Amino acid sequence: MDDEEEQQKLPDLVKALVHHLLSQNLPPNSQPINPNSPQFQNSLRYAHRILSSHLTPSITPDSAAVADSIKRRLATDGRSSEALSFADLYTKFSTKATHIDNKWSLLHLFNIISQDRKSAAKSNDPSVLLPNLTISENNVQPRGENNGFNDGVVILARDPKNRREIAFNEYVKLIKEENDVTEEAMVTDVIYACQGVDGKYVKFDEESDGYVLLDSIRVSRASSSMVFKLCELGVLFKRVVGFIEMSLGRFPAEDVGTVGQAFCAALQDELSDYYKLLAVLEAQSSNPIPLLSEGVSSGNYLSLRRLAVWLAEPMVKMKLMADLVEKCRVLRGGAMAGAIHLHARHGDPMVHEFMKRLLRRVCSPLFEMVKRWVLEGELEDIFVEFFIVGQPVKAESLWREGYRLYDAMLPSFISASLAQRILRTGKSINFLRVCCEDRGWARAATEDTGAMARRGGFGYGETDTLESLVDEASKRIDKHLLDVIYERYKFKEHCLAIKRYLLLGQGDFVQYLMDIVGPELSVPANTISSFKLAGLLETAIRASNAQYDDPDILDRLRVKMMPHESGDRGWDVFSLEYDARVPLDTVFTESVMARYLRIFNFLWKLKRVEHALIGAWKTMKPNCITSNTFNRLQHAVKMQLVSALRRCQVLWVEINHFISNLQYYIMFEVLEISWSNFLSEMEVAKDLDDLLAAHEKYMNSIVEKSLLGELSQSLYKSLIVIFDLILRFRSHADILYEGIHELQARITESSLSSRDQKKTRKRSTDKSSEEESWIADGRKAITKHAGVFLQKMEQDLDAISKEYSSLQEDFISQLPVQQHVDLKFLFFRLDFNEFYRRVVS
Repeated sequence: MDDEEEQQKLPDLVKALVHHLLSQNLPPNSQPINPNSPQFQNSLRYAHRILSSHLTPSITPDSAAVADSIKRRLATDGRSSEALSFADLYTKFSTKATHIDNKWSLLHLFNIISQDRKSAAKSNDPSVLLPNLTISENNVQPRGENNGFNDGVVILARDPKNRREIAFNEYVKLIKEENDVTEEAMVTDVIYACQGVDGKYVKFDEESDGYVLLDSIRVSRASSSMVFKLCELGVLFKRVVGFIEMSLGRFPAEDVGTVGQAFCAALQDELSDYYKLLAVLEAQSSNPIPLLSEGVSSGNYLSLRRLAVWLAEPMVKMKLMADLVEKCRVLRGGAMAGAIHLHARHGDPMVHEFMKRLLRRVCSPLFEMVKRWVLEGELEDIFVEFFIVGQPVKAESLWREGYRLYDAMLPSFISASLAQRILRTGKSINFLRVCCEDRGWARAATEDTGAMARRGGFGYGETDTLESLVDEASKRIDKHLLDVIYERYKFKEHCLAIKRYLLLGQGDFVQYLMDIVGPELSVPANTISSFKLAGLLETAIRASNAQYDDPDILDRLRVKMMPHESGDRGWDVFSLEYDARVPLDTVFTESVMARYLRIFNFLWKLKRVEHALIGAWKTMKPNCITSNTFNRLQHAVKMQLVSALRRCQVLWVEINHFISNLQYYIMFEVLEISWSNFLSEMEVAKDLDDLLAAHEKYMNSIVEKSLLGELSQSLYKSLIVIFDLILRFRSHADILYEGIHELQARITESSLSSRDQKKTRKRSTDKSSEEESWIADGRKAITKHAGVFLQKMEQDLDAISKEYSSLQEDFISQLPVQQHVDLKFLFFRLDFNEFYRRVVS
């Protein structure tokens, strides 16, 4: 339908509306309204005059606001159902009547018609159906004999005296009287202020830190308030520009950094768009503002209110930029990027897009550093802005101490786990380059660079791409690093060598070494030659299956004499060490080797005790002591001998039971199981950190289970005291058997002398009584000496036995309260028949 057809339909629609309104007010059983009747014609003319009137209502031209007003009135009058019906009709009207421009005016018309009907119903005047305007002598035209009234309808004429025009002129005159400055001048000054420049009437006040109007001019309160609000943009602009000038002009580059420079560049780009807008506004400000009397509803001019609309979006951005520069004034690098990122979490799409655009520029230097670090292992952070920092260290400390995370520079949009992966990737590359002298990682870096190029790079807001790049680079570099460690540097073989030699797992080598170095270690420590011990170590290697090991491994095995004091024996200071060279010293650090040395010393003491018990058994085993030798001794002395021998053997069996089970526990339940677990974790390790963690767990397992942990110190001290007592027992056992063998030799010699004397006496009859007396005295002396010796030895063995029982009971009583479950298993092995439990109880 075109405009001409609509214009032809309008009179018919108005006529139908008037007919409908008049018909609703007819009394019951009355005749219908005749369109040709005077009443209908008068009402129709009145409606035409109202609709063609130039008067405008003093309401906001907003259809939604008018509709809400109508709904509230209906709800207030208790007509809720009608309010719901109206809401439904308005929804259909607003969505389907797209060809109607002034929907609000139609709604306003219907509203005042409804109100007029309500007033007519209260006054019982059914003739008042449309709004009744104010009647005066000037605007009522006489009509017929009713003097302007025709059936209650007021006929209004146009405004013949231009009262509306006069009112507008008076209003303009009032405005001019209240303001010394025209609005055009204030608009110009506001535009100057938005650029940080003082105008003719608007100046910057240092005390209030804002733009103010001169006190000498008179301006209306509304205009003053508007100027003040608009000039806030200029204050914010000065802060932003001042930060940029201070950062790029006054401060040296090292105080600003690349991220700070990128931030300033991004701010300048945003200000460029702001400058363009001000140029457009300044051009529009030259157009004169039309007077209200001219009735111009639109045009290319700039008033304060229009300027407020133009500057609404720049005001939001400028406030945001001013807030950012205030927060970032003392920040730099990743900390600055993280602080800016916090402002990006905003629900306004315009603010969100603005912050995203800004952060892409700001974070560009950081992501470039990430790229070079994860692909090439290069850390070019001249201004200390990156969240990874390096420091010069020795090669063996490169992995643990060479690089670390700088939490203060870690931006909040990079998670801690991702930062750790980024750190480890570049660290692996540097480890391969410096410690392993390997360049195979370069191929993996080339592949990652190609993958990143295919994706189109990465930056802020592309966290998934960053994580994908880091994950792929990390997997390739870590796999290559482990392959180099395992294959080229034979990490598993060296771990096994340390287990066999430092943890005494090579049995034949350890036994032969202890046999040949035992005599050398029994002397004072300060008299021992380390060169001689090194030769004995070489001898033990050549005499055992250790000779078939890799020469590189055997070359790393050496003798080490620990610091000692006067009075220390060789047993106390002897130890073995393993030379772990680069890059293996990253795993076998000085502290780790010190822990291995501590474990070795404990195992060496245990082996020494076992070796001492074996030596004592070798002394007892031949059983050369027969009772026939001592038949000539008194019966009491003979019983003392048997009791001492039995006491010694019973004590040896008891001690051997304890040491054998303890050694089994250490060698199998501790060392072998820990080694098996270490091998399993070594197979599933994905990077060097996993390998270090597995080895650390392996070491902790051995230390804790071997009574060397902090929670087992009292138990360890008790065990060392038992070891010392066992060595004392070995010494007493040697003294006992050496004394018995000496006594046996003297008795045999005495018997031989007695037989010789008898033969001599047969040949010679003049045997003197003095010789017979001497032989008898010799036997008595041997018997007396044997009695005293055996009695003393039996007392010493009893004392050792009582002390050992007390120490063993104390040691076993501590096992059930230990936290580690394997130590409780040791208690089960030592007291499998609950003998010690019954003794203690």
